[in-house]
Amino acid sequence: MLLGDLRADFPIPIAVVQHLDASRASRLAGILARRTPLAVKEAANGDALTKGTVYIAPPGHHLVITSKGNVSLTDTDRVHFVRPSVDRLFESAAAHCAPAVAVVLTGTGCDGASALGAIKQTGGVTIAQQHAAFEGMPQAAIDTGLIDFIMPLEEIGARLTAITRSSG
Repeated sequence: MLLGDLRADFPIPIAVVQHLDASRASRLAGILARRTPLAVKEAANGDALTKGTVYIAPPGHHLVITSKGNVSLTDTDRVHFVRPSVDRLFESAAAHCAPAVAVVLTGTGCDGASALGAIKQTGGVTIAQQHAAFEGMPQAAIDTGLIDFIMPLEEIGARLTAITRSSG
């Protein structure tokens, strides 16, 4: 598992967007917290991003990063029919956390692909999951030609560790 492969002292914060039904409470933070040494929490409006912490976008809210490095949760229009949107997260990360690392994992649709250009233009690194259970999102990302690494899920954690070591 990707997050389980990272150490508790991982040097950057991680934001996670999963397309979930907004009418149901998410259990994702609790599930992930049991599988990683990182701190995991459902993001709250105004959270200051902290290294070694995973912030989960709550159902029905875009998770965007502000110029002050805080979380902003919005319920603005859906992007690619979804809220939260990976594209909204990536766009804000490129604008306020450059260089950022963008990882597109399993999922249907094309969310995440259109913001990869912003990540790349600001010196960031892009990764797409190979052999995903649902290949729509990773394939849409790969089809942009902007992906630096295409790899199986079990290799992404090691790549993230290598990237953060070489940039820090």
